[in-house]
Amino acid sequence: MASEDPSQPAQYPIIDSHIHLFPKSELDTLAWCDSSSPLYKQHSVDEYAAATGSLPSLEGFIFLEADRKHDLKLGAEDGSGWEMPLMEIDWLKRIALGTPKDGEGHKEEQKKLCLAIIPWAPLPSGEEVMGRYLREVEKHAEGSFEKIRGFRYLVQDKPKGTMLQDGFIEGLKWMGRKGYVFDLGVDQHNGGRWQLEEAVAMIEKAHEGVEEKDKVTFIINHLCKPDLSVYNQTDPSFVAWRTAMFTLSKCSKTYMKLSGCFSEMPDSLKTAPVDEIFMALQPYLVVIMATFTPFRIMFGSDWPVCNIGVDDAWQKWRQVVQRFCYLAGLSQGEQIMIWSGTAIKAYGIKELM
Repeated sequence: MASEDPSQPAQYPIIDSHIHLFPKSELDTLAWCDSSSPLYKQHSVDEYAAATGSLPSLEGFIFLEADRKHDLKLGAEDGSGWEMPLMEIDWLKRIALGTPKDGEGHKEEQKKLCLAIIPWAPLPSGEEVMGRYLREVEKHAEGSFEKIRGFRYLVQDKPKGTMLQDGFIEGLKWMGRKGYVFDLGVDQHNGGRWQLEEAVAMIEKAHEGVEEKDKVTFIINHLCKPDLSVYNQTDPSFVAWRTAMFTLSKCSKTYMKLSGCFSEMPDSLKTAPVDEIFMALQPYLVVIMATFTPFRIMFGSDWPVCNIGVDDAWQKWRQVVQRFCYLAGLSQGEQIMIWSGTAIKAYGIKELM
């Protein structure tokens, strides 16, 4: 059954599987953001609610760590290198429990929107350090610890070989045994296609010799960030990306976020009408649908990063995804999976709603 009018908001429950939040008071703890950045201001739940237009169908969001400053060496030695990522967990606890400090931009009644929290974790440091870090997370997340469903260590800006280090693989296997998911952030566009190849090898190593029930779940961010200025499907960049998508989709317990695309578009496309954006993305969307299927694809906005160079970005991306569902002729069940069902399944959050 095809979707309703694609120009109208989706009537299905929506879970935004990928957002970042940070208060004004902690901007200087972000590793990537300084006063020259257009994002150097508070981005809290109030601002997010305004961006979504408080859409009635929005069930909530999954928070992804916002790349706070850290020191892996100090963290492994005495834990002091974890100060700022743990500060982020304190901040998310206040959101999840509805106990804001003055000026933080969130309210008690908004706590229901926070469905899951994916903090930073020191994956390269191995199992023993991960265990110590988890105990610190549990202290800082007191009262909201059950919302922590997995972790992310952003690899898109790390050197070759990072994902294949013994400690990294050991940490991933530990996460699988503990029932945590790993959010994987790689970047073909700016980092190079080797990141796709290394991601495939990493998943294979992390799952090697592990029983299915103990395999870590991988949730891949932003289609692996392909260069969306490439429209020619015979271009080596597109072929490499397509090949990686087919390979990744064959891995068990692996999901894909339909998110983050505005950042990889040329500026001219960011400001284009929804129909034009959809047509430019169609080759990529067709590949994702053919490989991961609606049962392993989830909607995500990448708010507020999606706002850079894009007006009304959250609503615009929702319309692109809705157009995709409509023109693909997806059934009601398939659309529900993309908008919320896949996120519920992958992150195991049904019991928290």
